[in-house]
Amino acid sequence: MKKSASKTTTTTRKNPGGQAVKAAQTPAARRSKTVSAEKPGGVSSVHTASSAANSHAARWTFLTNHSHVLILLSRDPSMVLRQVAMQVGITERAVQRIIADLEEAGILEREKVGRQNQYRIMTDKSLRHSVESHRTIEDLLSLMAVDHA
Repeated sequence: MKKSASKTTTTTRKNPGGQAVKAAQTPAARRSKTVSAEKPGGVSSVHTASSAANSHAARWTFLTNHSHVLILLSRDPSMVLRQVAMQVGITERAVQRIIADLEEAGILEREKVGRQNQYRIMTDKSLRHSVESHRTIEDLLSLMAVDHA
C-alpha cells in the first residue's frame, strides 16, 4: 500500500451483523465514495456506496448542453438566460457562451426587443458532428416534439 501525504480518516461503523468495523478513508476514497474497511481479525474489504453508482448515472445525458439550450429557446424564444440556465442546470455564463457558439455557427440569431432578447433558430442548418450531419436542426427539434413556427 502506498503511503500518502494526504490525511486519512478512520471511522468506526457497524456492519449488517452488528460488529464494529473500522473504515479508513483517504481524501480520494471520500471523493469516489469508496471505503476500505478492516474487519476484526485483520480481514480487509472494499465497499462502494450505492449512491456513487446513482450519482454517476445522473452525470451524463444523451444530448449536450448546447442542444438543451437550443430546445428551450425553440419552445420560448424570449426566455431569459437565467431561466435557461436554471432549467439546463448550468451557469448563466455557460449559457452566454453556448449562445455565442450557436450564433457563430449561424444556428441562432439574436434580436433585441426592448430590454429582452428574442432568439430565432435557423432550422435548416445541418447538425455539426459527422455522425449526424445528414440531419438538420429541424429534425432534432421535431424529435424532441418541439413546435417551431
